[in-house]
Amino acid sequence: MRALTVVPGQAGSLAVTDVPDVVAAPGELLVDGLAVGVCGTDREIAGGEYGSAPIGRDRLVIGHESLGRVAEAPDGSGFSPGDLVVGVVRRPDPVPCGACARGEWDMCRNGRYTEHGIKDVDGFGSERWVIEADRAVRLDPALADVGMLLEPTSVVAKAWDQVDKVGGRAWFEPRTVLVTGAGPIGLLAALVGVQRGLDVHVLDRNSDGPKPGLVRALGATYHIDDLATVSDAVEPGVLIEATGAPSVITAALTATRPYGVTVLTGVTAPGRPVPLDVGAANREIVLENDAIVGSVNANLSHYRAAAEVLERADVDWLRALVTRRLPLERAPEAFEDAHEDIKVVLEISS
Repeated sequence: MRALTVVPGQAGSLAVTDVPDVVAAPGELLVDGLAVGVCGTDREIAGGEYGSAPIGRDRLVIGHESLGRVAEAPDGSGFSPGDLVVGVVRRPDPVPCGACARGEWDMCRNGRYTEHGIKDVDGFGSERWVIEADRAVRLDPALADVGMLLEPTSVVAKAWDQVDKVGGRAWFEPRTVLVTGAGPIGLLAALVGVQRGLDVHVLDRNSDGPKPGLVRALGATYHIDDLATVSDAVEPGVLIEATGAPSVITAALTATRPYGVTVLTGVTAPGRPVPLDVGAANREIVLENDAIVGSVNANLSHYRAAAEVLERADVDWLRALVTRRLPLERAPEAFEDAHEDIKVVLEISS
């Protein structure tokens, strides 16, 4: 069967190759691959920055933003052929740490987890793939052409879960959220904020293209001013940082009103120092009881919450997030940077 593969650590190795057909083990679903989303993680793996193939193999099947249709399902699994499904990316370590043993593999303490399409386990960028039935999420059939957005939405669902848990230290009723970055994560974070009934503001550097219209279509406010100016004007109780830009992160540390919660979701490459008045930042964070938390990946509960987010969303708005759709054989084009792109999707089969 055809699959999108790389040799981890080797830039320029991205290719559509023939790989052995997969066979479902007991308790697993056999899934016909429909599409995968392409994100920054995929581009970094294709660039040779990180990633690891299954033991004994040179090439890794990449693609972790999955969408497929069940071909075969074991009895008693709760799934049936024809179901639209997404696979959970992270798998707990084989000798689970305390978090993995409790289903919180997104919070793994020892780093021995594996991840489909990223670390030691094939991803979903193939004509067929398998997944344990208890690590798959069924989607509403109405999401058949946007279901690959579930994985990034799960990351956002976890970020909002962190907001609730951290804010729960004391009375917490935020009214305004500021999202920095209008990429897929930022826009989906704004979607959740709107669904929660908050006053949502999104800050991005692009004044043209589809992003301003997508934000306004949510009923949110779009900004292109610097973060300090915007935060002073809107006084967010919650800030979700989705750019990974060091200068934005630095400003975000002190951008909320007192008892604010800031969630950092963007991953930044090291070696990009920016000036920071640590004393002033520390003074404000401490005196205002602010909280800053990092959030990455998601567990099954977040995937299920994300499915509910997508089911409540306007499907036409979700479709507009996908700015390019390409067939699998044109996969290298999906890894080329385009200024107008929000989400690029590779269609594996119809």
